[in-house]
Order: sequence, then C-alpha cells, then structure tokens
Amino acid sequence: MVLLLGFVSCNEDVLPKPKGYLSLEYPKPMYAEMKSTCPYTFEKNIHAEIEAPKWKSYCGLNLNYPKLKGKIHITYSPINNNLKMLLRDAQNLTQEHTVKADGIVTIPYENKKQRAYGMVYDVEGDAASALQFYVTDSVNHFLSGSIHFHAKPNYDSILPASDYLKKDVKILMESLKWKE
Repeated sequence: MVLLLGFVSCNEDVLPKPKGYLSLEYPKPMYAEMKSTCPYTFEKNIHAEIEAPKWKSYCGLNLNYPKLKGKIHITYSPINNNLKMLLRDAQNLTQEHTVKADGIVTIPYENKKQRAYGMVYDVEGDAASALQFYVTDSVNHFLSGSIHFHAKPNYDSILPASDYLKKDVKILMESLKWKE
C-alpha cells in the first residue's frame, strides 16, 4: 500500500501556469481623405463606416467601427457669434464625466498652418466616453467629438479598442482642413 501511494505521488513538479493576456487583433489602420459637402475634410480610417447621426445635425456624423463596437461621434457647428457658448458646452460635456472618471488628462492642440486649435480630453476610468475633443478655427468653424462604445464602461476591458480609436482621432485632428 505504501509503495502504491509513493508511486502515485511521484509525478512531475507542479509548475504555475503563465499569466494569460488577452490577445486582440484589430485591422491595421489605413487612412483616406473623407470627401463630403461639409465645410471640412479629414483623413479617416478606411475600416470606419460613415453614418448619419440619429439626431439632426448640420454636417455631423458618426464613424462606426463594428468590429470594435465603438463610434467616434462628430458634431459640426458654424461659428456665428457663439464661440464662447460652443467652447463652454464642449468643456461642460467633458466635466460631466468627472463623476465616473478616475482622471481627465487635458491636451491642447494647435496647427497654425491649418488654422486648427483645440483640446483633447483623455478620460480615464469607467466613464461613458473615453475621449472628448474639439477643434476650431476661432472664426467660422467648430468641430467637436467623442468616443463611445456599445458596452458598459469598463476601462480595463475597452482600453485596447479605446487606444485604437484615440489614434484615429489624432489622425483626424492632424489632417483636418477647413473648406472656405
């Protein structure tokens, strides 16, 4: 009996399993100029589908990413003695996320050559929007946007997809051109 017990217990040493990491593969981003009748243009990821927003908005649109279950919502407003109000609304919309956010990193944006000035708000934590931004020429055009996912906000789970869309917002802002 002791011999049988010794034989059964002489297996290989038990080794801890290596930590597993979630392996998500997203399509390699490729960009092309978005053509429209709106007073602006920018380069968008070819993997994003352009949708009209559910609300009526002059030259607003959604960039839908079905594989990521996320969208970049874009709103356009012409400036007509309302720049202060547009800036205040964009900043207040971001501040509404402070309840759920662990932090909001503010990143100023400036491209003098394209007359594009704005702000990016990188929202950390379980907030409804992972990123908010606006860009304006301060005279005629005001473009704002945000990233949203079709899922309950869970910062750790959506972080890879969020990072992917944040890079697309960066390209959008850097390639933005106002039409005259």
